[in-house]
Amino acid sequence: MRVVPTVVLCVLQVVVIVFIVVLIVVLTVVPTVVLCVLQVVVIVFIVVLIVVLTVVLTVVLCVLQVVVIVFIVVLIVVLTVVLTVVLCVLQVVVIVFIVVLIVVLTVVLTVVLCVLQVAVYMAKRDFVDHCDFVDPVDGVILIDPVQLKGRKVYVMLSCTFRYGRQDMDVMGVAFRRDLFVVTRQVYPELQDKEKLTHNKIQQKLLRKLGDNAFPFFFEFPDNLPCSVALQPGPSDVGKKCAVEFEVKAFCGEIQDDKVDKQSSVRLNIRKIQFSPESSKVVPTAETTFEFLMSEKPLHVKLSLPKETFYHGEPLKANVEITNSSSRNIKDISVSVEQVTNVVLYSNDKYVKSVAKEETSDSVPSGTSLKKEYTLYPLLAHNKDRRGLALDGRLKHEDTNLASSSIVKQEVLKEVQGMLVSYKVVVRMIASGCLSAHSEVSLEVPFRLMNPKPEPEDMVFEDFKRAYLKGIVYGDDDESPTEA
Repeated sequence: MRVVPTVVLCVLQVVVIVFIVVLIVVLTVVPTVVLCVLQVVVIVFIVVLIVVLTVVLTVVLCVLQVVVIVFIVVLIVVLTVVLTVVLCVLQVVVIVFIVVLIVVLTVVLTVVLCVLQVAVYMAKRDFVDHCDFVDPVDGVILIDPVQLKGRKVYVMLSCTFRYGRQDMDVMGVAFRRDLFVVTRQVYPELQDKEKLTHNKIQQKLLRKLGDNAFPFFFEFPDNLPCSVALQPGPSDVGKKCAVEFEVKAFCGEIQDDKVDKQSSVRLNIRKIQFSPESSKVVPTAETTFEFLMSEKPLHVKLSLPKETFYHGEPLKANVEITNSSSRNIKDISVSVEQVTNVVLYSNDKYVKSVAKEETSDSVPSGTSLKKEYTLYPLLAHNKDRRGLALDGRLKHEDTNLASSSIVKQEVLKEVQGMLVSYKVVVRMIASGCLSAHSEVSLEVPFRLMNPKPEPEDMVFEDFKRAYLKGIVYGDDDESPTEA
């Protein structure tokens, strides 16, 4: 019975030993195999990675080479095209510049060689309207017959009513109206110089200037307005509403040739009126005002010491008020008003106060007032006031308020362009019961003019177009500027 357990134990020992041996063998072989497999996998991965990297780098290098080659080719093509275009454009620009330069030089040389060189001598630029006659416009033209090359020389006298800027005369619509235009041929002369010479001044000029000097002479008709302009406002840049006179000398084949500014010369002149002989008439106005619920009237009288005042002279207005009414008179004001009638194209009427004195004077019921008020109607007090009428202005010369218009009875007012008049107006407030107020006014017309000047030495006005000396003239008038 003891033999069996012993055998069992032996068998178990053998089994355990075998198991241990097998386990040892397995544990020895499996890690080795795993390590070998891992080594193989790593080697394969490294080989594959090397191959892939080699292929990728090769492809990238090839692509980069292609890109670089394409970029270089494109850059070369673009630079070639751009340089070609730039060279072509430069060639065209140079050719155009040369052509334009040739044309400009040709035109300039043609104008310089063909333009009229002329000097016009005039004794004055202000011509007086004496109502029964107007000072004639006369002068002498000095020319160079060699440069005329058979062309004729004309002198034009014009009176124009302008109501817009000159550069707005477009599309056949002119913002102007010619009231008077007359043209005379000066060279070649149509009559002997002796017959065309009307005064001693022309005779002296002709003797002094020589054989190439020729006289001209114009007479104003008696229905033309005087030089006058409406003052533009600060925002009315370049706008003009004016009656203007101009003397223009030009050359051409015939009288009706289009006048080129480069072959003509212009001079602005003025037609003015001086104060007539002093009149003994004393401007006076008086009236009586009757009010509701007032038994007696209000009597107002306004008078001036004379009919004509000169520019810059103080104006004294005498006011007499006899208040027999039940109203109280207060807030008395006296003003000088300029009335401008634009009668040519629109019959507009502008009334502007050019001097005013507002007072706190009062005349209670049953009292009277007699007082002298002094006013100063001056342009200096009315600068930049739009629509104010001024005497015609020559460039670089100051002007004044427009003089009163004196028109003959037989002359149509419609052709006068603008008519200017002045009046003194006295205004007051008549206050009554129950807060009833009414304005009372009275006016007296008068003349504001320039005094007749004293005789003085003659000063010759000289204006000319002389390109050979490098002088050209502006578009506005005869004033020279450097070319």
